[in-house]
Amino acid sequence: MSGKHYKGPEVSCCIKYFIFGFNVIFWFLGIAFLGIGLWAWNEKGVLSNISSITDLGGFDPVWLFLVVGGVMFILGFAGCIGALRENTFLLKFFSVFLGIIFFLELTAGVLAFVFKDWIKDQLYFFINNNIRAYRDDIDLQNLIDFTQEYWQCCGAFGADDWNLNIYFNCTDSKASRERCGVPFSCCTKDPAEDVINTQCGYDARQKPEVDQQIVIYTKGCVPQFEKWLQDNLTIVAGIFIGIALLQIFGICLAQNLVSDIEAVRASW
Repeated sequence: MSGKHYKGPEVSCCIKYFIFGFNVIFWFLGIAFLGIGLWAWNEKGVLSNISSITDLGGFDPVWLFLVVGGVMFILGFAGCIGALRENTFLLKFFSVFLGIIFFLELTAGVLAFVFKDWIKDQLYFFINNNIRAYRDDIDLQNLIDFTQEYWQCCGAFGADDWNLNIYFNCTDSKASRERCGVPFSCCTKDPAEDVINTQCGYDARQKPEVDQQIVIYTKGCVPQFEKWLQDNLTIVAGIFIGIALLQIFGICLAQNLVSDIEAVRASW
């Protein structure tokens, strides 16, 4: 005998364990997001009364954690177990699922560019709808306050949008102390103040417009978001391209591993 042995196709250990390690991180992140979402719902009593999910008139930010966590958990599980057990079904599911997400992101980007005015109207409707429910949910309230503070804005297109909220409405029939005011997150910040004055927006909209600009932000969040997007277009585009390349890379690795596994099994 010559001592030579036939060496058939082999599964790439490098690709296998890279996919495994990468998806372990995704899997645990997905569990963490789901855990945070369920904990938030438990704190708000939603888990003890599931019907209360539909009671909120606006958007519940907890849904973001649950949806993102659920997607990351499913992807991480399929990629992790599929690579470790060399399960072609799970690996194909992983690559197809990732491909669908990539296609949806690409479609959303194209539609957002083509239908800019429609997206702007939907954003206006979304913000105003959540302004109505501002006091209904603490997570929604924190999200709106963060948005208005970060972009230095008030309302969707201006401070008067807060008339949509029953607590800040200017009608005489409303007895709320916040009547004709705005949330504290609309107030211009004094660098010398260490403690937030939560009453700084009281009666702000009863003042003349010139005086309002000294006390509160008068620009709406929709135009401020558009301005921020234009100023940071390179960074935003870079982030989206990076995410897209990462998804394509994951799809290619999964497909290569599937091909290796099928080649090895065919040689048996």
